[in-house]
Amino acid sequence: MASSGEESRSSSPDWAGTGTEPSPTADAAQLDTAEDFEVLEGGEEEDDEDLSELPPLEDVGRPLAPPREDPQPSERGSGEVAEDPQEWLDVLGSGLLKKKTLVPGQGVDSRPRKGQDVTIRLKAMLEDGSVVEENPALTFTLGDCDVLQALDLCVQLLEMGETALIVSDAKYCYGAQGRSPDIPPNASLTLEVELLAAQDAPDLELLSGKEKIELANRKRERGNFFYQQADYVLAINSYDIALKIIGSSSKVDFSPEEEAELLDVKVKCLNNLAASQLKLDHYEAALKSCNLVLQHQPGNIKALFRKGKVLAQQGEYRDAIPILKAALKLEPSNKTIHAELSKLVKKHADQKNVETEMYRKMLGNPSATGTPGKYKDKLPWSIPWKWLFGATAIALGGVALSVVIAARN
Repeated sequence: MASSGEESRSSSPDWAGTGTEPSPTADAAQLDTAEDFEVLEGGEEEDDEDLSELPPLEDVGRPLAPPREDPQPSERGSGEVAEDPQEWLDVLGSGLLKKKTLVPGQGVDSRPRKGQDVTIRLKAMLEDGSVVEENPALTFTLGDCDVLQALDLCVQLLEMGETALIVSDAKYCYGAQGRSPDIPPNASLTLEVELLAAQDAPDLELLSGKEKIELANRKRERGNFFYQQADYVLAINSYDIALKIIGSSSKVDFSPEEEAELLDVKVKCLNNLAASQLKLDHYEAALKSCNLVLQHQPGNIKALFRKGKVLAQQGEYRDAIPILKAALKLEPSNKTIHAELSKLVKKHADQKNVETEMYRKMLGNPSATGTPGKYKDKLPWSIPWKWLFGATAIALGGVALSVVIAARN
């Protein structure tokens, strides 16, 4: 929930999780289409494109260094830094994220706290030494996953004024997807970071309508980034933060237009939250998110579709089919709903057949082919013999009772 550094945010959207200029890729084209329900809600038309490939960052043309397994700080423009491996702090204990102090700070007590807005100077490099990002003043909320995990985890260990090198595995940067065109898949990064400032985040109750909308949208867009990276846990975290911002109380009056826009952002967050929860098979949570959308917009096609999918995953075909029919009625030409509905109708029919056969066996009703033909001729004779034995038993019982009564008399 940053309150400063707006210029740095807009100039470096990928690190701070803000929007970018539209990029005409296939993912962006499907971002908020009617037929692709696995994609996420976008913002306005301009924002629908901003979750696609990020714009290339300026490459300063630094000379390439020889490839090496563990990049040394001295080969990355910090010649005065010693190369003693003991100086490196293994942040997670796995060797995948390491930090080394280049310039000491003002002491441990000056370290920032989670939830504060921090401003850093950032320089990011690939293993070959090429620079892929430089930002003199990047501001973000510490602990909200607004930036790369490598930064979020390490900046909280920096002292005020400290400059440090961070060597991070791709897992805590851009992962298997990378960032086209300047960061390849599975690329480790070296980050040179200086902590410039830290201050408490602004009070949500005092934010104007416009500020609250912008802040919630930034968190939502970061969630969309994580969703595209297939990191659904962090996506859910970002959507939850956005929803908390929207739902926070306010001491400022909002205009009807701002109220409507906040509701629109809330619906998009809930829809995207449901999509992420579905990916993790959290069906009850996804169902709750869909129902919250439908409380505000009963005709929201995406919420109807996802609710139908959740119920289908739970085996509730009888409840899922009418919901998908309602979605199809709102958009009859939608092929995705058609396909899902056809699949559910078939599954429901198969389920009914299985249940019918199960009840038949429970009640002992033989099937049409249950009685072999060679026994059919004997069946009429078996009934009289049963009656005969029964009658004989009753007669013998009556005689025995008469003898007992006579003996007593």
